[in-house]
Amino acid sequence: MASSGLLLLLGCLASALLAGATKVHHHEFIVQETPVKRLCEEHNIITVNGQFPGPTLEVREGDTLVVNVVNQAQYNVTIHWHGIRQFRTGWADGPEFVTQCPIKPGGSYKYRFTIEGQEGTLWWHAHSSWLRATVYGALIIRPREDKPYPFDKPSREVPILLGEWWNANPVEVIREAQRTGGAPNVSDAFTVNGQPGDLYNCSRQDTTAISVKPGETALLRFINSALNHELFVSIASHKMTVVGVDASYTKPFVTSVLMIAPGQTTDVLVTMDQAPTRYYIAARGYVTTQGVAFDNTTTTAVLEYDCGCTTDFGPSIPPAFPTLPAFNDTGAATAFAAGIKSPRKVEIPSPVDENLFFTVGLGLFNCAPGQLCAGPNNNTRFTASMNNVSFVFPKATSLLHAHYYDMPGVYTTDFPANPPVQFDYTAQNVSQSLWQPIPATKLYKLRFGSVVQVVLQDTSIVTPENHPIHLHGYDFYILAEGFGNYDAEKDAAKFNLENPPQRNTVAVPVNGWAVIRFRADNPGVWLMHCHLDVHITWGLAMAFLVEDGYGELQSLEAPPVDLPMC
Repeated sequence: MASSGLLLLLGCLASALLAGATKVHHHEFIVQETPVKRLCEEHNIITVNGQFPGPTLEVREGDTLVVNVVNQAQYNVTIHWHGIRQFRTGWADGPEFVTQCPIKPGGSYKYRFTIEGQEGTLWWHAHSSWLRATVYGALIIRPREDKPYPFDKPSREVPILLGEWWNANPVEVIREAQRTGGAPNVSDAFTVNGQPGDLYNCSRQDTTAISVKPGETALLRFINSALNHELFVSIASHKMTVVGVDASYTKPFVTSVLMIAPGQTTDVLVTMDQAPTRYYIAARGYVTTQGVAFDNTTTTAVLEYDCGCTTDFGPSIPPAFPTLPAFNDTGAATAFAAGIKSPRKVEIPSPVDENLFFTVGLGLFNCAPGQLCAGPNNNTRFTASMNNVSFVFPKATSLLHAHYYDMPGVYTTDFPANPPVQFDYTAQNVSQSLWQPIPATKLYKLRFGSVVQVVLQDTSIVTPENHPIHLHGYDFYILAEGFGNYDAEKDAAKFNLENPPQRNTVAVPVNGWAVIRFRADNPGVWLMHCHLDVHITWGLAMAFLVEDGYGELQSLEAPPVDLPMC
């Protein structure tokens, strides 16, 4: 009896260990040209494995992903695992010429990294030119098998990727804009899981449909994978309970509308408590620029109740349509952001070692003599900057490679901690002497373990705008947001030091500011940039160089043997 009891105990222990065991997931991504039909026209687009959107990767916290990316397309490509912390594995982060050289046509590269301390919804996308218009997919991180969700387990989970579609080749769209110095052509449609929806020509038959059962609760994992538009989202007749953003759980709050910026994710629980029929999920742009063209269309998917009854509500009965905010409803965007909080009191990194103040905004470069440009007044080119530095990406090597091998002449570490010139950042008429930034490859060096606080301040140069700022390699706490010019004495009193939200992308309010804080505990070179792709193309970016700490576990790993060369 004693021996059988011991065997039973050992069996239980083994089962417990297996339940909490981590796995290594192997995938192959073939980047290739694929024919698709959208908006009545045939197109050849760049995809992964012929899928648009690309494959959904599903893992558990603690698992390791090994993804072999094979480039069979005609363009250079890299893949970024958006929001993954990449502890010591910066070589797998993916931004072109920052942590790696691109994978050239015919080449391949194996991304290998472990997901540590993150649960929820993230995503992956191309980080070269504008390829991410069609090269993207969901990355779902569930809790370990022995750990439940911090909410009742949903009946079903559905990733919903919001995208942006051009009838033209997106790479050619941005190349033409770079050639002329003007703004790129706006998109022709938004999409839900790759489909524009009922309101666009030749699209109704392929509208994304999500089947649900009356009374059940579904977890909808929204991802804004659009290139250049923040989006309002609503579901007809249904409330949404937000339970997570950017792979961090939130204090649940109920809302009828979401505002999701490019790069951000939002997890919501929706209970199917309405009459068993069909309801639209709809998304349209939230636009804060003035006098600038934008995509003013609305994408839809259909929530279809499967009641098992004989009623045929079919296509003859149109789905109910939700109420969406006006495209410029900053009040709705502000109210939604204010509702997002951590689920409990958090230990905020302190005291602050680095107090930084970064302006973010647009600008203009003068054209070369004799050149006719497409910017304002025909003699300027659009640009963008942080602290008056328009970021220039290297071309002959990556920043991380140059840092690791101590290569001179690739970058400098004198990115300014504060604006070189202080001015009324949100004034209606900023002096045009401040409109032309300096093009440079400047990094800001951080000591390992230092606590960093950054004020992100929008400017009204050219036009004020809500800028979604994404930091690679880190999550951060958003301590406060506000409008006007940040005032350290007055606005520090607004800091949420109890339960601020944790994110990897913050939507800096139009004509306003946001304050973020994080601990620099991940060595490497980490890009911070606007996730409106037109703005990063123009130079709205910078990078932190986080030094190694002490010992192997606080140091960047050696580069992989198959790291692409430039």
